[in-house]
Amino acid sequence: MTTTGIILIVGGALIILILISMYNGLIRRRNEVDNAFGGMDVQLKKRYDLIPNLVATVKQYANHEKSLLENITELRAKATSGKLSNDEKVALDNQISQGVKGIMVAVENYPDLKASENFINLQRTMNEVESQISAARRTYNAVITDYNNGIQTFPHSIIASTMHLQRKEVFMIIEAERQNVTVNNLFNN
Repeated sequence: MTTTGIILIVGGALIILILISMYNGLIRRRNEVDNAFGGMDVQLKKRYDLIPNLVATVKQYANHEKSLLENITELRAKATSGKLSNDEKVALDNQISQGVKGIMVAVENYPDLKASENFINLQRTMNEVESQISAARRTYNAVITDYNNGIQTFPHSIIASTMHLQRKEVFMIIEAERQNVTVNNLFNN
């Protein structure tokens, strides 16, 4: 075997190893995205399980908040239906977050409810779950950013396009949540 033949074989083997390494890296990133979304989904499920208790507790005190309570119950039903894509779940989660905030603001009108030990425990649990959801969102966004960088940078982008890997959206806070809450406006609706 000639030196040129050996160089070609070693070069070809090296190229194949590099392609395999890039392919495996993209697969690893895709799996990390699925894993991160699964972690966030678990936290969202905890929230969905708490919502009926929250709604039932508030309902006892807040008859005129009926439409807000019905809306959040309806959103929860959609979220737990199992028929949503990841992007649809994220969008629905934004709506549920807004609804839960609305309930917590509405509770301010009910001193007896605020003092109820059941409600205090429920509120504490909701706060813990919201904190866990926030942490899961940060993890999800970090993994999504790494994935997007992986499939959009050269030469990985070539392999990613042959694998039909698409850019994924990071979790974004909706504009309404960026604004300061005006309690007056919530009660005038």
